[in-house]
Amino acid sequence: MAKLKITQIRSVIKRTAQQKKTVAALGLRKLNQTVEHEDSPQIRGMLDKVSHLVRIENA
Repeated sequence: MAKLKITQIRSVIKRTAQQKKTVAALGLRKLNQTVEHEDSPQIRGMLDKVSHLVRIENA
């Protein structure tokens, strides 16, 4: 499967609790932190919910 590079580019301050939990579940804790995940429907759904807070690249 393809890998995705996910980078947090905006803060979770003043965001809903659900968005904060989604960013944390992706493994992101700090701004400009990058994590890699396998491309799956579950990860894509999480990214759709917080797409305004993260940058997505193919790895």
